[in-house]
Amino acid sequence: MRGFIHHVDLTVSDPQVSRPFYSAVLGFLGYRIANEQPNGYDFDLHDLEGRFSSIGIVGARGAGRARAHDRYSPGLHHLAFEAESRAAVDAMHALLIELGAHVLDAPAEYPHYGPGYYAVFFSDPDGLKLELVHRPAPG
Repeated sequence: MRGFIHHVDLTVSDPQVSRPFYSAVLGFLGYRIANEQPNGYDFDLHDLEGRFSSIGIVGARGAGRARAHDRYSPGLHHLAFEAESRAAVDAMHALLIELGAHVLDAPAEYPHYGPGYYAVFFSDPDGLKLELVHRPAPG
């Protein structure tokens, strides 16, 4: 499929500190650890149609380790994942609470993003904003 994201790497201050968070969140979404390197690891997702996507978690270097993530500076603002249902968004929220993760905005409808847009917004241990969203198919 043209435009489907093949992979993205996210830089974190310490991959081992971030590992429980990403293992739980990405595991919930169906990703599995596929590769480990000295400075990080990759989570891969294979769907039933043969598509593939990978998210790498890579350790920051040098001064970047101490710098907090600022989504309003050049770089990544946030990363959103698609949910198959509102119930999946609610289940992710419950998982985040169980993990003690920072929930930025609890599950709610966000009609200014489109009809039926239902999402939870949260951040990783370094402050990178993530989202799980369900938006019903138009019809």
